[in-house]
Amino acid sequence: MAASIPVTLVAVVTLGTVLCVAIVFGLGVRSASAEDLGRTTIRDPIERLFETQLDNGLRVVLLEDHRTPVVAVQIWVDAGSSDESFYTGTAHLFEHMMFKGSKNIGEEVHAQLINERGGRINAYTSHDVTVYHEDVTAESLPLVIDLEAERFLNLDISESTLDSEREVVLEERRLRTEDTPDGRGFEALTALVWKAHPYRWPVIGWRSDVEQVTVEACQSFFDTYYAANNLTVVIVGDFETASTMKQIERAFGRLPTADSIPRNPTTVVPQHGARRSDVYFDAKIPLLFAGWHAPPTGHADGEALDLASQILSGGRSSRLYRSLVYEHEKALYAHGSYWEFKDAGMFYASAGARPGVSLDEVEALFMAEIDRVGSEGVSEEEVARARRQMEVSLVNRFVTNHSMASRIGREIVAFGRVRPLSERIEAIRAVTPADVQRVVAAYLKPEFRSIVRVIPREPDRSGNTESKPAAARVGGIR
Repeated sequence: MAASIPVTLVAVVTLGTVLCVAIVFGLGVRSASAEDLGRTTIRDPIERLFETQLDNGLRVVLLEDHRTPVVAVQIWVDAGSSDESFYTGTAHLFEHMMFKGSKNIGEEVHAQLINERGGRINAYTSHDVTVYHEDVTAESLPLVIDLEAERFLNLDISESTLDSEREVVLEERRLRTEDTPDGRGFEALTALVWKAHPYRWPVIGWRSDVEQVTVEACQSFFDTYYAANNLTVVIVGDFETASTMKQIERAFGRLPTADSIPRNPTTVVPQHGARRSDVYFDAKIPLLFAGWHAPPTGHADGEALDLASQILSGGRSSRLYRSLVYEHEKALYAHGSYWEFKDAGMFYASAGARPGVSLDEVEALFMAEIDRVGSEGVSEEEVARARRQMEVSLVNRFVTNHSMASRIGREIVAFGRVRPLSERIEAIRAVTPADVQRVVAAYLKPEFRSIVRVIPREPDRSGNTESKPAAARVGGIR
């Protein structure tokens, strides 16, 4: 299924059997299997959602359930890297700055108070959202609500805080992107696929922007996007709805409301021909990355694209893996996925060539397998197996209070509602082999490809890899 990361969603349907709360909700409960989905009669926990909105525009979504002594608290900010206008990486930078203290709470004290009580606290940023989350026991919930409201109301946005977190983010960027062949390749791929849309820049931002962002720019971003009417509070687990609502109103009711929430108006530029880019890097093996424009989350073709990605690259039995790794022995791995966001999507895939094999050979086999699905189609057996895998994966993603809160927050922010699991499973079951062939033929055309090759530099006689790239061999290693 599409990347989660962060933040993937698919379109939906109805299920004759509804999924059991014991399977989908609660800690310490076993995961669902394909057999469970076929024989279990159940109810989706979201039928019991409590939703409201405070006078300042803050959305509150609560799901009370006392099966486990855990409460998952998540604050969803409807702003990610795609909302950055001048300095890329600002949204992610704020994820770090939110832990550096506020008017009444010292640096790192928020996390310390949670950890001391046996809780877990963290945050993440994506292209579309920034999410702050804690998992605690019921007696710590009032503290969490007060701590979250405090940092949203009184965050310390100072030169010293910015300088400190700027260095942390630059080091993170170096370790995760600049010093890794996969990071370099994927960053180059997104920039090639989305020529104009803000999805083209990395969530962590370009180095030059992170180095130059000002306190004034940070304050402006915070005032605009961290306003009450751009936030959703989601709480799932062992709490009392009435008393919790009173605490939320008291703590979060003081947050200011923004007059407007501006959005980047740029749309995806249609692609009118294949795009290619080479990245020279001191990698052990040459790497191939490929991307195609795909529809945004919630699109009617979402399930068919998800099944296509499962058939093509979902594990070692997938077509790409079998062809490139097992049968022809040209690659060490081959995988990919349908990656969905609010404004657009990307179908991507990657492979690592075996030593001595050129990327030309890997790319030819890679694209031949994809083109074969578009021209010849897939079997009913392949689709049935992919359906089962997707259904089990979908249900097993929501087996804890934390994951259920993530499901609720993601769908409320993206769609304004939480789609029932029955609706989503029915949509998966409705996909036919003809649907899979149609979406591959429509979206994964050769003229819509963007190709990035990460090519190791060819060492000179002294062993220095700063010399010319191994261009003549198209990245192959002799």
